[in-house]
Amino acid sequence: MKTIRPRYKAALSEESTDKRIEILKSIREFGSISQAAREVGVSYKAAWQAVDTLSNLAGVPLLEKLVGGAGGGGASLSQAGENLLLAAASLQKARREAFEKMESSLLQESAISSLKGLHVRTSMRNQLPCELVSLSPKHGALRAGLRLSNGVKVFALITKESAQLMGLDKGMGLLALFKATAVRVAPVLALTEGFNVLVASVVRAPPRRRGGEVALSITPELRVVGFCASGTVLGVGERAMVMFEESSLVIALRE
Repeated sequence: MKTIRPRYKAALSEESTDKRIEILKSIREFGSISQAAREVGVSYKAAWQAVDTLSNLAGVPLLEKLVGGAGGGGASLSQAGENLLLAAASLQKARREAFEKMESSLLQESAISSLKGLHVRTSMRNQLPCELVSLSPKHGALRAGLRLSNGVKVFALITKESAQLMGLDKGMGLLALFKATAVRVAPVLALTEGFNVLVASVVRAPPRRRGGEVALSITPELRVVGFCASGTVLGVGERAMVMFEESSLVIALRE
């Protein structure tokens, strides 16, 4: 039988600034998922989501077999789960020591803050720094209002469980992530329910009427990439509109 090697690096590739590792620690301490959820301050469903996500990323079960019914059974960490917590603790210590060393050097605080956000690696080309300004219910989920550096707001739809696990609160610094393929670009677009629409300046465009990838500048510091349809005429320096669904926007924590 082929030996399965746990993917601890994958499980910890996005720094555990949310509550997933905290939930795993509480399960080890209390031997119960429901009790761990209460201790961390999330729902039972959110706690299970955290365990499932970490197990999927690690590629191995992080819990031993449960005993008892839903919400009432005991739970303990597998050896892989214990090892994951050890790896998380080592990573946290190394990161803390690295930033303490930088803070004691001649680096400016603004430079240090920028470096702290570089650990997020994703295939999504659009990554916009923003601030969480609102959270409101919508269709059984939550609609997160995100303010960009130019004051413009965009919105993302997320589950209540994800909001709990991330510990979202107003004023938090976040990253708004969305794929370039999810962005439609045209000279004029109609405002549509459930979509974000932004105005930007064309920086790079495909040959006239061929359609394809377009790079745009929202501000000198904020760039976005999208696609225009065949037959669209866009000139460099001209104003254009970009549109993408609220459900296509993903938010990530920044430290």
